[in-house]
Amino acid sequence: MPGFEIFGDEERKEVQDVLDSGILFRYGFDQARNNHWKARDFEKELAEKIGSGYCHLCSSGTAALSVALAACGVGTGDEVIVPPFTFVATVEAVMSAGAVPVFADIDETLCLDPESLEKAMTPRTKAVLVVHMCGSMAEIDRIRAFCDQKGIVLMEDACQALGGSFNGKHLGTFGKVGCFSFDPVKTVTCGEGGGVVTDDPKIYEIADAYGDHGHDHVGDDRGAEGHAIMGVNYRISELNAAVGLAQLRKLDRMVEIQRTHKGALKEALGRIPGLEFRKIPDEEGDSATFLSFFLPDEATAVKASGELAAAGVDGCFYWYSNNWHYIRQWDHILGLKSAAPLPVTLFETRPDYEKLNLAQSDGIMSRAISMLIKLSWSQDEIAQRIDKMTAVLRPYF
Repeated sequence: MPGFEIFGDEERKEVQDVLDSGILFRYGFDQARNNHWKARDFEKELAEKIGSGYCHLCSSGTAALSVALAACGVGTGDEVIVPPFTFVATVEAVMSAGAVPVFADIDETLCLDPESLEKAMTPRTKAVLVVHMCGSMAEIDRIRAFCDQKGIVLMEDACQALGGSFNGKHLGTFGKVGCFSFDPVKTVTCGEGGGVVTDDPKIYEIADAYGDHGHDHVGDDRGAEGHAIMGVNYRISELNAAVGLAQLRKLDRMVEIQRTHKGALKEALGRIPGLEFRKIPDEEGDSATFLSFFLPDEATAVKASGELAAAGVDGCFYWYSNNWHYIRQWDHILGLKSAAPLPVTLFETRPDYEKLNLAQSDGIMSRAISMLIKLSWSQDEIAQRIDKMTAVLRPYF
């Protein structure tokens, strides 16, 4: 991770196909495009790869979340249970839908704790939006069982977990919908792009229309297409889809490299007595984009994070003070600071986001450091990284 580390002739060929045709728009222009349908091909190949019935490609992971929420009928006043550790887009998409995010604690998987869901539920709960953070999975079987029992919608934000699986089933395919991101730093990148997958033909039909101003895409004449619903413009361009299509075909190779590199690092660091790693419910299904581990306490984690950086160990993230991925730094969200009034402000029953009690999550995140696994490392670079990390971390245990 990320896929841009191995850009090559494959990406250039797919992009050149689009440039040669001159058709950058993903719909129509059937004759002029010389049978090049990059977005359509991407959708077909992604659905086949992960075992999903349908896939709709859109302009970003954030757009995918918004499309998925709309397709599942989540709207004004509905409550959606979300984790406090995610990229802010997860929460922004819920608020943009007019819905109310309700935060539940994470556990040592760094994902939603199944035990925290009951406490977060109210009669207004419409969905659980579970996020598979840093390439690995939540306890998705338990979360799905909870949603089934309560009769609420399970949605998956797998934006950071393409290529991951649980018990042989791909992440993103457990819920009613799954969402992926193909932004500049994801394992598979389109530059900018996202995708929604589902097994439900009706959900797909709504997603396909909603992301393109409500067009039903029936027939060959775009001007004659119907509009059963209103929508927005979340279309991806053929150029972006072309890059992603070539990248998608490298996914198995990229995940294999990530797993090899992470395995070497984890084995070596595992020799440090007392060092604990993130809980991964299915090690074989880990897409291995990050290696996450815990220090004894917050003060130690802060100090170790600084020492790792000083030692030249790049790509280590202390999420607890990160501006974009943990709720503690989300002043703009906690204070509902928006360019225009948000529907969530209309509901007196909404949580007071500035007074949330997420002590369990704080206790976990304040001790956690995650290291990005790069595709381009040589064996010598991995060995040097192991030596530096061991020298920094061993004295703390």
